Amino acid sequence: MSTGPALTRVARNRRPARRPPVRRSCSLPTPRSTALGVPGGRSNSRKADRCCIGRRARASVEREIVLPPARGALPRLPDEEDSPVRRRILTAAAAVATVALALTGCSSGGGGGASDDRNAEVQFWSFTGIQAKDNVSEYLAKKPDAKVKLTEVGSSQETATALTAALAGGKVPDLVMIQGDDLPRFVENSANFLDLRTLGGDDLDASYLKWAADAGTAQDGSVVGIPTDVGGLSFAYRADLFEQADLPTDPAEVAALWSDWDGFLATGEKYTAATGKPFVDNVETSVFYSTINQVTEKYYSPDGELVYDTNPQVEDAFDTAVQAHDAGISAGIAAFSSGWGPGRANGAFAVTVAPSWILQGIKTDAPDTAGNWRVTTVPGVGGNWGGSVIAIPARAEHPEAAWQYIETMMSAEGQEDHFATSGTFPAATDALESESVRAYTDPFFGDSKIGDVIATSVEQFPSFVNGPDTGVIGAALSGALVELESGNVSSADAFSSGLDSARQAVGG
Repeated sequence: MSTGPALTRVARNRRPARRPPVRRSCSLPTPRSTALGVPGGRSNSRKADRCCIGRRARASVEREIVLPPARGALPRLPDEEDSPVRRRILTAAAAVATVALALTGCSSGGGGGASDDRNAEVQFWSFTGIQAKDNVSEYLAKKPDAKVKLTEVGSSQETATALTAALAGGKVPDLVMIQGDDLPRFVENSANFLDLRTLGGDDLDASYLKWAADAGTAQDGSVVGIPTDVGGLSFAYRADLFEQADLPTDPAEVAALWSDWDGFLATGEKYTAATGKPFVDNVETSVFYSTINQVTEKYYSPDGELVYDTNPQVEDAFDTAVQAHDAGISAGIAAFSSGWGPGRANGAFAVTVAPSWILQGIKTDAPDTAGNWRVTTVPGVGGNWGGSVIAIPARAEHPEAAWQYIETMMSAEGQEDHFATSGTFPAATDALESESVRAYTDPFFGDSKIGDVIATSVEQFPSFVNGPDTGVIGAALSGALVELESGNVSSADAFSSGLDSARQAVGG
């Protein structure tokens, strides 16, 4: 697919752009009477036509997708041989390559003539951690004659790497989940996928959050993927540990404590002073990933120029994370590290960023803490970390059967039902506006108003332009913060170190 003429990067010390950014609307959210979180905007009805994908015209909030790392490529880090981050990345790269070779070598999907049998066995690739098995079980209960072979490839990055190898000449699945971090590079090459408009996935703005639909739509209008979920931000905290520090425990009162990031840092200092323990798990995800997704301009300008090293909003977001580190309130336990799960259970920290998909992980890792956790808003405006689309490769063997899965499970009704069983937050607007989602609470989290908190965060999601290098730039900057927490770089040098890694990653 042609994506138009290459843009020229005008910021200092850059080469001409190799690829254009993903083009998106850059307008900020417009208030509306049916806004999420506004009582008058709630709907208690399940409309008869809600399960149709992209068929009804409705008002949609003009927003842009905001996603964390990456394009699937790994950032080039400083060449210290003993860097723990470097070792982890090299190990991960080897594992990803092994997974890709195994899948493309023995997968039974794709490559032959397409079948129109809607009950043919669908080869479905997903990544772990999103309860895909539950989704498949729900589908088979609704469609008893259907057949699905689910392969949970590994992490979202491993899945994207395996898909890249398959698209290059291996056997492709009929269905594949693509995490938002990896999406821009696949949307750039939309010819590798069926245009889902040809199967019924047209007019997605009628059914999904606009920024989520835009993320899976190519510049020529072809639809690469249907939104499956979004990752609205919240903070989860231990009310029992807050009580020990003589801090408020009610979610509304805690939200008032940290209405902005200065308040968050001050609360952390009070907690650590009172308990002698770290307040937050780490600064690269709980602070930086939150703050960087609350800006109005991120790594690309509205015109598509790379501005990550000249945009003051990027440096401000990074500096907030450095301040949290310097305040001594971080446990320095990286997300998804071996110590992260146990830390949730043993009180090694009291606060962690909690996009909707992380909440289930807290319950899994720390079952004995049931009732001690609460969920409240992040400082400042809302945000998003995560979200995916589901796509059908162009060489899929059973596209009609794959589409039957999509239209059944990615409808508003399907996403609402899946949220009830898995906590995966819907991208379909009717599901977001349903009473069951908006009023959702969980006794594990002290019956916090989780649905309302996350829906409001999604509504407040800022607008900015993403491009193909958004992910690797974010990975380079967050990697510098991991190095900071590991003691391998100073606070004064962390940002410049991250920028150097980002420049190497994007080639300029």
